[in-house]
Amino acid sequence: MAEQGVIHTGWADLPPPEYGRPGLSGWLRILRRGIPGIAVLVIGVIILIPLRLMERLFSGPRRPVTGPFVQGVCRCVLWCIGLSWTSSGEPMRGPGAVVANHSSWLDIFSLNAAMPVFFVAKSEVSTWPGINILTRVTDTHFVTRDPKLARVQAEEFAARTKAGHRLLFFPEGTSSDGLRVLPFKPALFQGFLDPDIPGSFAIQPITAVYHAPKGEDLRFYGWWGDMALGPHILAVLSVRRQGRVHVILHPPIPIKGETRKTLSQASESAIRGALPFDTALKGREQRSR
Repeated sequence: MAEQGVIHTGWADLPPPEYGRPGLSGWLRILRRGIPGIAVLVIGVIILIPLRLMERLFSGPRRPVTGPFVQGVCRCVLWCIGLSWTSSGEPMRGPGAVVANHSSWLDIFSLNAAMPVFFVAKSEVSTWPGINILTRVTDTHFVTRDPKLARVQAEEFAARTKAGHRLLFFPEGTSSDGLRVLPFKPALFQGFLDPDIPGSFAIQPITAVYHAPKGEDLRFYGWWGDMALGPHILAVLSVRRQGRVHVILHPPIPIKGETRKTLSQASESAIRGALPFDTALKGREQRSR
């Protein structure tokens, strides 16, 4: 493992950290953290089903109860696995969507703990073992990358927005190691400009900053590229002492008068500027030129 405090020159030019097999003490920590975490998820799903049925009867497509409930479940899961969680900033009010940097499967818990959101993910994610359960529980909105379906998916997005859902997008299009923000894809912001979207619509950028446990690789919580999910989950659960994650909610950006390119640039700038590792890396690159 790399020494704590070491900043690498990039996320793609180095292989991911290697996670060895947990020893006896590691497996004990896995059981101590994993069993309560799974129990919270199972109990949460059991309670969530009747709550959603009640919402359909009295609130239609809105989620006035289950949104905050899932938020509470995610906070409990983070507490069970020992990952310290803090946040700053205020959740947006009024119609809107959320965009964030994407570092790990832990984002499902960390970002939902900050505010009730509904993730937007590619349709393939619905078939990933383990992750598909989490996405179903959090009512993830799946999309297919097919230009022929763009109009239909934009209408679905607008319908969920009108229902008061906060859809959360990852404009990077993939996950990184958590040290950097990858370039945003402006095309993903086109859906925000659909004619059916309310004029008061705004986008709230969010930065999730993961701090690795002392002595571990700074990329410890990152899950990207071809990394296997199982070993990474075991590594996170078996580490002697957990690190922490801080979620920063930036001021919302109104879409009125903006283009997909300007929305992408403004969101990326806000998220990137709050990631200390990314800022340090850019400063190092500029000094080396």
